[in-house]
Amino acid sequence: MKRPIAYFAGTGRGVPATVFKNDEFAKMGIETTDEWIVERTGIKERHIARTESVTDLAAKASCAAMDKAGVAAGELDIIVVGTASPDRLLPSAAVDLQAKIGAGRAAAFDVGAACSGFIYSAAVAESMICAGTADTALIVGVEKLSGIMDWKDRSTCVLFGDGAGAAVLKRSKQHKGILSSFLRSDGTLGDLLCRPSGGTARPVDESVLADRSQYIKMNGREVFKNAVRSMSDAATRALDAAKLTGADIDLMIPHQANIRIIEATAKHANIPMEQVYVNVDRYGNTSAASVPIALDEAIEKGVVGEGATVLLVAFGAGFTWGSMVVRL
Repeated sequence: MKRPIAYFAGTGRGVPATVFKNDEFAKMGIETTDEWIVERTGIKERHIARTESVTDLAAKASCAAMDKAGVAAGELDIIVVGTASPDRLLPSAAVDLQAKIGAGRAAAFDVGAACSGFIYSAAVAESMICAGTADTALIVGVEKLSGIMDWKDRSTCVLFGDGAGAAVLKRSKQHKGILSSFLRSDGTLGDLLCRPSGGTARPVDESVLADRSQYIKMNGREVFKNAVRSMSDAATRALDAAKLTGADIDLMIPHQANIRIIEATAKHANIPMEQVYVNVDRYGNTSAASVPIALDEAIEKGVVGEGATVLLVAFGAGFTWGSMVVRL
């Protein structure tokens, strides 16, 4: 097992005030029920941003993480933001966040890895710390998926929520921190979960607005199969790299997309469900924010504490997937 290079010095989360329950979809004219959604996904409610922006949510999570880490914004060397739903396409969400929190000396940039964005961002930050170009990093997973999902499409709109999670990474001086990480992607499957229009290949125009192709489109059955296979493999790869097994893990924190995917991944990793953190019922799929929100909750509730070994694993559009073993 390698000596950790970077450790999680503090975590935080920021979610919108509005809670949107399953029953409210029927009131909007969408043909679904609370029972139908819960049975297929495990989701009962999610937070939806009404007035909050991606930058607002990211700043709330970031300030909480910095406070717990005892780090001021001026001490940050880098800010890495994982998001698929920035407030604007230019400039990046990271520089908007940098300006909002006053981190004037930090280099700031986005990572586009969808639901795997937080794990990708953590791996990038760890590499920069290892290279000696940074000592203190802020990593954020943040999404406002309510702004890019089709509220008329039952197959997607019931799944997603908004929120942000953040962590401060610092150079490790003890035997705690990131023990291993694993990242992969497969762009040949990208069309199974994507936003077909709205980029430079097909900018938003009347035809795009008419066919609603600027919103998230998903082949649910194929995404499910690939998510289970890829997250299971990623969990095994990270455990092997850390020279650990499922029995050594105190808690697994998977991407909160669907309870069935979570259960299948845990089974493959030989981790009992009582050692798996689940909050998909309260947040839905918050994409890049999913893992850090869950991590912060687990620490805050005392589910895990200092010295615990945690397995993070995620899968998202791209397809991208990744995993990380962390000693807190």
